[in-house]
Amino acid sequence: MKTFQLSEKLLKKIADLIQAKKNSPLKKLVKDIHFADMAEIINELNLDEGVYLIKLFDSEKTSEILTELDDDVREKILKRLSVKEIADEIEELDSDDAADILGELSDQRKEEVISEISDDSLADDLKELLSYEENSAGGLMAKELVKANENWTVTKCLKEIKQQGENVTRVHSIYVVDDKEKLIGRLSLKDLITSPSKKLIKEIYIPKVDSVNVFENGEEVAKIMSKYDLEAIPVINNKKQLLGRITIDDIVDLIKEEAEEDYLLAAGVQGDVEADDSIFELTKARLPWLFLGLIGGLGSVFILEGFEEVMSHPSYKALFFFTPLIAAMAGNVGVQSSAIIVQGLANDVVKGSLINRLLKELGLSLINGLILSLLTIVFGLATNLPIELSVTISLSMLCVIVVAALIGTSIPIILDKRGIDPAIATGPFITTSNDIFGIFLFFYIAKIILGF
Repeated sequence: MKTFQLSEKLLKKIADLIQAKKNSPLKKLVKDIHFADMAEIINELNLDEGVYLIKLFDSEKTSEILTELDDDVREKILKRLSVKEIADEIEELDSDDAADILGELSDQRKEEVISEISDDSLADDLKELLSYEENSAGGLMAKELVKANENWTVTKCLKEIKQQGENVTRVHSIYVVDDKEKLIGRLSLKDLITSPSKKLIKEIYIPKVDSVNVFENGEEVAKIMSKYDLEAIPVINNKKQLLGRITIDDIVDLIKEEAEEDYLLAAGVQGDVEADDSIFELTKARLPWLFLGLIGGLGSVFILEGFEEVMSHPSYKALFFFTPLIAAMAGNVGVQSSAIIVQGLANDVVKGSLINRLLKELGLSLINGLILSLLTIVFGLATNLPIELSVTISLSMLCVIVVAALIGTSIPIILDKRGIDPAIATGPFITTSNDIFGIFLFFYIAKIILGF
Protein backbone atom coordinates (compact mmCIF):
# COMPACT_ATOMS: atom_id res chain seq x y z
CA MET A 1 0.00 0.00 0.00
CA LYS A 2 1.36 3.36 -1.08
CA THR A 3 1.21 6.17 1.46
CA PHE A 4 -0.95 9.12 0.42
CA GLN A 5 1.07 12.22 -0.41
CA LEU A 6 -0.79 15.52 -0.30
CA SER A 7 0.44 17.80 -3.07
CA GLU A 8 -0.03 21.53 -3.51
CA LYS A 9 -1.52 20.81 -6.94
CA LEU A 10 -4.27 18.57 -5.49
CA LEU A 11 -4.96 21.00 -2.66
CA LYS A 12 -5.34 23.92 -5.11
CA LYS A 13 -7.59 21.89 -7.41
CA ILE A 14 -9.91 20.99 -4.50
CA ALA A 15 -9.96 24.61 -3.29
CA ASP A 16 -10.78 25.85 -6.81
CA LEU A 17 -13.66 23.37 -7.19
CA ILE A 18 -15.04 24.40 -3.80
CA GLN A 19 -14.79 28.08 -4.80
CA ALA A 20 -16.64 27.37 -8.03
CA LYS A 21 -19.15 25.14 -6.16
CA LYS A 22 -18.67 22.35 -8.71
CA ASN A 23 -19.91 19.52 -6.53
CA SER A 24 -19.99 16.71 -9.09
CA PRO A 25 -16.37 16.96 -10.25
CA LEU A 26 -15.32 17.57 -6.62
CA LYS A 27 -17.00 14.36 -5.45
CA LYS A 28 -15.45 12.45 -8.35
CA LEU A 29 -11.99 13.82 -7.53
CA VAL A 30 -12.02 12.73 -3.88
CA LYS A 31 -14.33 9.69 -3.92
CA ASP A 32 -11.48 7.15 -3.74
CA ILE A 33 -9.46 9.06 -1.13
CA HIS A 34 -9.37 7.37 2.29
CA PHE A 35 -11.15 9.24 5.11
CA ALA A 36 -7.86 9.63 7.02
CA ASP A 37 -6.32 11.27 3.94
CA MET A 38 -9.43 13.43 3.52
CA ALA A 39 -8.89 14.63 7.07
CA GLU A 40 -5.32 15.58 6.14
CA ILE A 41 -6.68 17.60 3.20
CA ILE A 42 -9.25 19.43 5.35
CA ASN A 43 -6.56 20.22 7.93
CA GLU A 44 -4.74 22.18 5.19
CA LEU A 45 -7.81 23.99 3.81
CA ASN A 46 -9.26 27.13 5.35
CA LEU A 47 -12.24 26.81 7.67
CA ASP A 48 -14.91 27.68 5.08
CA GLU A 49 -13.52 25.16 2.60
CA GLY A 50 -13.28 22.48 5.28
CA VAL A 51 -16.90 22.99 6.36
CA TYR A 52 -17.98 22.87 2.70
CA LEU A 53 -16.33 19.47 2.21
CA ILE A 54 -17.79 18.08 5.43
CA LYS A 55 -21.31 19.09 4.35
CA LEU A 56 -20.79 17.80 0.83
CA PHE A 57 -20.69 14.10 1.65
CA ASP A 58 -23.06 11.80 3.48
CA SER A 59 -22.77 11.26 7.23
CA GLU A 60 -21.28 7.77 6.83
CA LYS A 61 -18.12 9.19 5.24
CA THR A 62 -17.85 12.55 7.00
CA SER A 63 -18.27 11.00 10.44
CA GLU A 64 -15.07 9.02 9.92
CA ILE A 65 -13.31 12.13 8.64
CA LEU A 66 -14.26 14.06 11.77
CA THR A 67 -12.55 11.52 14.02
CA GLU A 68 -9.26 11.92 12.12
CA LEU A 69 -9.12 15.72 12.05
CA ASP A 70 -6.70 17.71 14.18
CA ASP A 71 -8.41 18.61 17.45
CA ASP A 72 -8.36 22.37 16.84
CA VAL A 73 -9.68 21.99 13.27
CA ARG A 74 -12.48 19.66 14.38
CA GLU A 75 -13.46 22.06 17.17
CA LYS A 76 -13.79 24.95 14.70
CA ILE A 77 -15.77 22.85 12.21
CA LEU A 78 -18.17 21.56 14.89
CA LYS A 79 -18.98 25.16 15.81
CA ARG A 80 -20.09 25.73 12.21
CA LEU A 81 -22.35 22.65 12.10
CA SER A 82 -25.92 22.60 13.35
CA VAL A 83 -27.01 20.41 16.25
CA LYS A 84 -28.89 18.15 13.81
CA GLU A 85 -25.86 17.81 11.53
CA ILE A 86 -23.62 16.81 14.44
CA ALA A 87 -26.22 14.29 15.64
CA ASP A 88 -26.38 12.73 12.15
CA GLU A 89 -22.60 12.36 12.09
CA ILE A 90 -22.47 10.87 15.57
CA GLU A 91 -25.09 8.22 14.80
CA GLU A 92 -22.74 6.75 12.18
CA LEU A 93 -19.85 6.31 14.64
CA ASP A 94 -18.99 3.72 17.26
CA SER A 95 -20.05 4.88 20.70
CA ASP A 96 -16.47 5.58 21.91
CA ASP A 97 -15.68 7.83 18.92
CA ALA A 98 -19.06 9.52 19.22
CA ALA A 99 -18.45 10.22 22.92
CA ASP A 100 -15.03 11.71 22.12
CA ILE A 101 -16.58 14.20 19.71
CA LEU A 102 -19.40 15.05 22.11
CA GLY A 103 -16.85 15.64 24.85
CA GLU A 104 -15.42 18.55 22.85
CA LEU A 105 -18.75 20.42 22.88
CA SER A 106 -20.10 22.74 25.56
CA ASP A 107 -22.47 21.18 28.11
CA GLN A 108 -25.49 22.90 26.61
CA ARG A 109 -24.69 21.92 23.04
CA LYS A 110 -23.85 18.40 24.19
CA GLU A 111 -27.35 17.97 25.62
CA GLU A 112 -28.92 19.44 22.49
CA VAL A 113 -27.06 16.99 20.24
CA ILE A 114 -28.00 13.99 22.40
CA SER A 115 -31.65 15.05 22.29
CA GLU A 116 -31.48 14.99 18.46
CA ILE A 117 -30.22 11.40 18.34
CA SER A 118 -33.07 9.16 17.20
CA ASP A 119 -31.60 5.95 18.65
CA ASP A 120 -32.52 6.05 22.36
CA SER A 121 -30.16 3.19 23.16
CA LEU A 122 -27.22 5.07 21.62
CA ALA A 123 -28.20 8.24 23.46
CA ASP A 124 -28.19 6.36 26.79
CA ASP A 125 -24.84 4.77 25.96
CA LEU A 126 -23.32 8.17 25.20
CA LYS A 127 -24.60 9.65 28.45
CA GLU A 128 -22.99 6.74 30.30
CA LEU A 129 -19.64 7.09 28.49
CA LEU A 130 -19.53 10.84 29.11
CA SER A 131 -19.97 10.28 32.84
CA TYR A 132 -16.53 8.63 33.11
CA GLU A 133 -13.15 10.33 33.27
CA GLU A 134 -11.69 10.87 29.80
CA ASN A 135 -8.61 8.66 30.25
CA SER A 136 -10.25 5.98 32.39
CA ALA A 137 -11.29 2.58 31.05
CA GLY A 138 -14.89 3.83 31.03
CA GLY A 139 -13.91 6.87 28.99
CA LEU A 140 -12.02 4.72 26.47
CA MET A 141 -14.48 1.85 26.04
CA ALA A 142 -17.09 1.31 23.36
CA LYS A 143 -20.46 -0.16 24.15
CA GLU A 144 -20.58 -2.21 20.93
CA LEU A 145 -19.61 -5.84 21.52
CA VAL A 146 -20.76 -9.40 21.00
CA LYS A 147 -21.87 -11.38 24.04
CA ALA A 148 -23.66 -14.63 24.79
CA ASN A 149 -25.66 -15.84 27.76
CA GLU A 150 -24.39 -19.03 29.37
CA ASN A 151 -27.91 -20.56 29.21
CA TRP A 152 -28.32 -20.12 25.47
CA THR A 153 -28.08 -23.08 23.14
CA VAL A 154 -25.57 -23.02 20.32
CA THR A 155 -28.41 -22.43 17.83
CA LYS A 156 -29.78 -19.44 19.74
CA CYS A 157 -26.27 -18.07 20.30
CA LEU A 158 -25.49 -18.10 16.57
CA LYS A 159 -28.74 -16.27 15.86
CA GLU A 160 -28.16 -13.67 18.58
CA ILE A 161 -24.52 -12.88 17.78
CA LYS A 162 -25.44 -12.51 14.11
CA GLN A 163 -27.81 -9.70 15.10
CA GLN A 164 -25.32 -8.17 17.52
CA GLY A 165 -22.53 -8.30 14.94
CA GLU A 166 -24.38 -5.90 12.64
CA ASN A 167 -23.57 -3.06 15.04
CA VAL A 168 -19.95 -4.04 15.67
CA THR A 169 -17.19 -2.86 13.33
CA ARG A 170 -14.82 -5.70 14.23
CA VAL A 171 -15.51 -8.78 16.34
CA HIS A 172 -12.45 -9.59 18.47
CA SER A 173 -14.11 -11.87 21.02
CA ILE A 174 -17.44 -13.29 22.09
CA TYR A 175 -17.93 -12.66 25.79
CA VAL A 176 -20.06 -14.92 28.00
CA VAL A 177 -22.27 -13.54 30.77
CA ASP A 178 -24.73 -15.02 33.26
CA ASP A 179 -28.34 -13.90 33.79
CA LYS A 180 -27.13 -10.92 35.84
CA GLU A 181 -24.84 -9.72 33.02
CA LYS A 182 -21.78 -10.79 35.04
CA LEU A 183 -18.76 -11.56 32.85
CA ILE A 184 -17.80 -15.21 33.35
CA GLY A 185 -15.70 -16.06 30.32
CA ARG A 186 -15.25 -15.99 26.56
CA LEU A 187 -16.37 -18.17 23.69
CA SER A 188 -14.20 -19.66 20.98
CA LEU A 189 -15.73 -19.28 17.52
CA LYS A 190 -14.36 -22.71 16.59
CA ASP A 191 -16.06 -24.33 19.60
CA LEU A 192 -19.29 -22.52 18.75
CA ILE A 193 -19.55 -23.66 15.12
CA THR A 194 -18.36 -27.22 15.79
CA SER A 195 -20.58 -27.95 18.81
CA PRO A 196 -24.01 -29.67 18.58
CA SER A 197 -26.84 -27.18 18.05
CA LYS A 198 -28.62 -28.06 21.31
CA LYS A 199 -25.54 -27.84 23.51
CA LEU A 200 -25.55 -25.04 26.10
CA ILE A 201 -22.95 -22.25 26.03
CA LYS A 202 -22.09 -22.99 29.70
CA GLU A 203 -20.76 -26.35 28.55
CA ILE A 204 -18.32 -25.01 25.96
CA TYR A 205 -17.21 -21.53 27.04
CA ILE A 206 -13.69 -20.72 28.32
CA PRO A 207 -13.88 -19.46 31.92
CA LYS A 208 -10.57 -17.57 31.76
CA VAL A 209 -10.86 -14.01 30.45
CA ASP A 210 -8.83 -10.85 31.11
CA SER A 211 -10.80 -7.73 32.03
CA VAL A 212 -10.37 -4.25 33.53
CA ASN A 213 -12.48 -2.24 35.93
CA VAL A 214 -14.38 0.68 34.43
CA PHE A 215 -12.51 3.13 36.69
CA GLU A 216 -9.04 1.77 35.84
CA ASN A 217 -6.52 4.35 34.59
CA GLY A 218 -6.01 4.30 30.84
CA GLU A 219 -2.24 3.92 31.16
CA GLU A 220 -2.72 0.78 33.25
CA VAL A 221 -5.09 -0.61 30.61
CA ALA A 222 -2.43 0.06 27.98
CA LYS A 223 0.18 -1.82 30.03
CA ILE A 224 -2.14 -4.83 30.45
CA MET A 225 -3.04 -5.00 26.76
CA SER A 226 0.61 -4.60 25.75
CA LYS A 227 1.87 -7.21 28.22
CA TYR A 228 -0.66 -9.86 27.22
CA ASP A 229 -0.77 -8.89 23.52
CA LEU A 230 -4.53 -8.25 23.52
CA GLU A 231 -6.47 -6.78 20.59
CA ALA A 232 -9.44 -6.01 22.84
CA ILE A 233 -10.28 -6.23 26.53
CA PRO A 234 -13.72 -6.25 28.22
CA VAL A 235 -14.62 -3.59 30.79
CA ILE A 236 -16.56 -4.49 33.95
CA ASN A 237 -17.99 -2.62 36.95
CA ASN A 238 -17.47 -3.42 40.62
CA LYS A 239 -20.16 -6.12 40.37
CA LYS A 240 -18.18 -7.70 37.49
CA GLN A 241 -21.00 -6.89 35.07
CA LEU A 242 -19.94 -6.48 31.43
CA LEU A 243 -20.19 -2.83 30.35
CA GLY A 244 -18.16 -2.57 27.16
CA ARG A 245 -14.79 -3.23 25.55
CA ILE A 246 -11.61 -1.36 24.72
CA THR A 247 -9.92 -2.07 21.39
CA ILE A 248 -6.26 -1.72 20.49
CA ASP A 249 -6.83 1.32 18.22
CA ASP A 250 -8.08 3.32 21.20
CA ILE A 251 -5.04 2.31 23.23
CA VAL A 252 -2.67 3.28 20.41
CA ASP A 253 -4.28 6.74 20.34
CA LEU A 254 -3.86 7.03 24.12
CA ILE A 255 -0.19 5.96 23.99
CA LYS A 256 0.44 8.49 21.21
CA GLU A 257 -1.14 11.30 23.22
CA GLU A 258 0.82 10.37 26.36
CA ALA A 259 4.07 10.20 24.38
CA GLU A 260 3.45 13.64 22.88
CA GLU A 261 2.67 15.06 26.31
CA ASP A 262 5.80 13.54 27.87
CA TYR A 263 7.93 14.83 24.99
CA LEU A 264 6.64 18.36 25.50
CA LEU A 265 7.20 18.14 29.26
CA ALA A 266 10.73 16.92 28.71
CA ALA A 267 11.34 19.90 26.44
CA GLY A 268 9.95 22.30 29.00
CA VAL A 269 6.53 22.90 27.41
CA GLN A 270 3.47 22.58 29.62
CA GLY A 271 0.05 21.70 28.25
CA ASP A 272 -1.30 20.40 24.94
CA VAL A 273 0.01 22.91 22.40
CA GLU A 274 1.02 22.82 18.73
CA ALA A 275 3.12 25.03 16.48
CA ASP A 276 0.01 26.61 14.93
CA ASP A 277 -1.46 27.70 18.28
CA SER A 278 -1.71 31.38 19.18
CA ILE A 279 1.22 33.33 20.62
CA PHE A 280 -0.68 33.60 23.91
CA GLU A 281 -1.16 29.82 24.20
CA LEU A 282 2.47 29.10 23.30
CA THR A 283 3.72 31.72 25.77
CA LYS A 284 1.53 30.27 28.54
CA ALA A 285 2.93 26.79 27.86
CA ARG A 286 6.60 27.80 27.72
CA LEU A 287 7.00 30.67 30.17
CA PRO A 288 6.71 28.71 33.48
CA TRP A 289 9.66 26.50 32.57
CA LEU A 290 11.66 29.44 31.24
CA PHE A 291 10.99 31.20 34.54
CA LEU A 292 12.39 28.15 36.33
CA GLY A 293 15.48 28.37 34.14
CA LEU A 294 15.81 32.07 34.99
CA ILE A 295 15.68 31.32 38.73
CA GLY A 296 18.31 28.64 38.27
CA GLY A 297 20.53 30.98 36.29
CA LEU A 298 20.25 33.70 38.93
CA GLY A 299 21.08 31.10 41.56
CA SER A 300 24.25 30.25 39.65
CA VAL A 301 25.17 33.95 39.61
CA PHE A 302 24.97 34.15 43.41
CA ILE A 303 27.10 31.00 43.72
CA LEU A 304 29.77 32.46 41.45
CA GLU A 305 29.75 35.70 43.44
CA GLY A 306 30.62 33.65 46.52
CA PHE A 307 33.86 32.63 44.84
CA GLU A 308 34.66 36.08 43.47
CA GLU A 309 38.19 36.05 44.95
CA VAL A 310 39.17 33.28 42.54
CA MET A 311 38.76 35.62 39.57
CA SER A 312 41.40 37.96 40.91
CA HIS A 313 43.87 35.18 41.61
CA PRO A 314 46.26 34.89 38.63
CA SER A 315 46.88 31.19 39.20
CA TYR A 316 43.27 30.06 39.54
CA LYS A 317 41.21 32.35 37.31
CA ALA A 318 41.42 29.71 34.56
CA LEU A 319 38.87 27.72 36.58
CA PHE A 320 36.15 30.06 35.34
CA PHE A 321 36.82 29.02 31.75
CA PHE A 322 35.73 25.48 32.69
CA THR A 323 32.45 26.53 34.32
CA PRO A 324 30.35 25.95 31.14
CA LEU A 325 31.92 22.47 30.79
CA ILE A 326 30.99 21.47 34.34
CA ALA A 327 27.44 22.87 34.00
CA ALA A 328 26.93 21.12 30.65
CA MET A 329 28.15 17.75 31.97
CA ALA A 330 25.90 18.03 35.02
CA GLY A 331 22.85 18.82 32.91
CA ASN A 332 23.57 16.15 30.28
CA VAL A 333 24.20 13.37 32.80
CA GLY A 334 21.11 14.31 34.79
CA VAL A 335 18.86 14.31 31.71
CA GLN A 336 20.29 10.95 30.55
CA SER A 337 19.65 9.31 33.91
CA SER A 338 16.15 10.74 34.32
CA ALA A 339 15.15 9.90 30.72
CA ILE A 340 16.08 6.22 31.20
CA ILE A 341 14.16 6.06 34.49
CA VAL A 342 11.10 7.81 33.04
CA GLN A 343 11.09 5.38 30.11
CA GLY A 344 11.38 2.46 32.53
CA LEU A 345 8.53 3.76 34.67
CA ALA A 346 6.34 4.16 31.59
CA ASN A 347 7.06 0.57 30.53
CA ASP A 348 6.71 -0.72 34.10
CA VAL A 349 10.22 -2.20 34.15
CA VAL A 350 11.65 -0.16 37.03
CA LYS A 351 11.44 -2.66 39.87
CA GLY A 352 13.04 -2.99 43.29
CA SER A 353 13.96 -0.44 45.91
CA LEU A 354 15.19 3.08 45.30
CA ILE A 355 18.44 2.27 47.16
CA ASN A 356 19.31 -0.56 44.76
CA ARG A 357 18.55 1.63 41.77
CA LEU A 358 20.76 4.43 43.17
CA LEU A 359 23.62 2.00 43.86
CA LYS A 360 23.47 0.78 40.27
CA GLU A 361 23.47 4.35 38.96
CA LEU A 362 26.35 5.18 41.32
CA GLY A 363 28.50 2.43 39.79
CA LEU A 364 27.63 3.50 36.27
CA SER A 365 28.35 7.18 36.95
CA LEU A 366 31.71 6.34 38.58
CA ILE A 367 32.82 4.45 35.47
CA ASN A 368 31.71 7.25 33.13
CA GLY A 369 33.09 9.93 35.44
CA LEU A 370 36.52 8.28 35.72
CA ILE A 371 36.86 7.94 31.95
CA LEU A 372 35.84 11.55 31.30
CA SER A 373 38.04 12.82 34.13
CA LEU A 374 41.10 11.06 32.70
CA LEU A 375 40.37 12.58 29.30
CA THR A 376 40.17 16.01 30.95
CA ILE A 377 43.60 15.49 32.55
CA VAL A 378 45.02 14.50 29.16
CA PHE A 379 43.51 17.67 27.69
CA GLY A 380 45.08 19.74 30.48
CA LEU A 381 48.50 18.25 29.85
CA ALA A 382 48.18 18.84 26.12
CA THR A 383 47.30 22.52 26.68
CA ASN A 384 49.98 23.10 29.33
CA LEU A 385 47.42 23.61 32.09
CA PRO A 386 49.01 23.37 35.56
CA ILE A 387 48.66 19.82 36.84
CA GLU A 388 46.96 20.92 40.09
CA LEU A 389 44.25 22.69 38.06
CA SER A 390 43.79 19.67 35.77
CA VAL A 391 43.41 17.35 38.76
CA THR A 392 41.01 19.77 40.45
CA ILE A 393 38.83 20.07 37.34
CA SER A 394 38.86 16.30 36.79
CA LEU A 395 37.97 15.45 40.39
CA SER A 396 35.23 18.07 40.39
CA MET A 397 33.81 16.65 37.16
CA LEU A 398 33.78 13.15 38.66
CA CYS A 399 31.85 14.35 41.71
CA VAL A 400 29.46 16.41 39.60
CA ILE A 401 28.70 13.47 37.31
CA VAL A 402 27.96 11.19 40.28
CA VAL A 403 25.68 13.73 41.99
CA ALA A 404 23.88 14.59 38.73
CA ALA A 405 23.24 10.90 38.00
CA LEU A 406 21.84 10.30 41.49
CA ILE A 407 19.56 13.35 41.23
CA GLY A 408 18.42 12.36 37.74
CA THR A 409 17.60 8.85 38.96
CA SER A 410 15.93 9.59 42.27
CA ILE A 411 13.68 12.54 41.36
CA PRO A 412 11.55 10.73 38.71
CA ILE A 413 11.09 7.73 41.04
CA ILE A 414 10.08 9.96 43.96
CA LEU A 415 7.65 11.92 41.75
CA ASP A 416 6.12 8.69 40.44
CA LYS A 417 5.60 7.34 43.97
CA ARG A 418 3.80 10.58 44.86
CA GLY A 419 1.47 10.27 41.86
CA ILE A 420 3.15 13.05 39.84
CA ASP A 421 4.04 12.53 36.17
CA PRO A 422 7.81 11.81 36.27
CA ALA A 423 8.21 13.20 32.74
CA ILE A 424 8.39 16.70 34.21
CA ALA A 425 11.74 15.76 35.73
CA THR A 426 13.48 15.21 32.37
CA GLY A 427 13.27 18.80 31.18
CA PRO A 428 14.53 22.11 32.56
CA PHE A 429 13.88 20.97 36.13
CA ILE A 430 16.74 18.44 36.08
CA THR A 431 18.97 20.60 33.90
CA THR A 432 18.58 23.69 36.07
CA SER A 433 19.01 21.88 39.39
CA ASN A 434 22.10 20.07 38.19
CA ASP A 435 23.61 23.26 36.78
CA ILE A 436 23.37 24.86 40.22
CA PHE A 437 24.71 21.81 42.06
CA GLY A 438 27.44 21.35 39.47
CA ILE A 439 28.78 24.89 39.68
CA PHE A 440 28.65 24.87 43.48
CA LEU A 441 30.48 21.53 43.75
CA PHE A 442 33.06 22.62 41.19
CA PHE A 443 34.19 25.69 43.09
CA TYR A 444 33.73 24.16 46.55
CA ILE A 445 35.98 21.21 45.67
CA ALA A 446 38.42 23.57 43.99
CA LYS A 447 38.51 25.69 47.14
CA ILE A 448 39.30 22.63 49.28
CA ILE A 449 42.05 21.32 46.98
CA LEU A 450 43.68 24.61 46.01
CA GLY A 451 43.11 26.37 49.32
CA PHE A 452 42.00 29.77 48.04
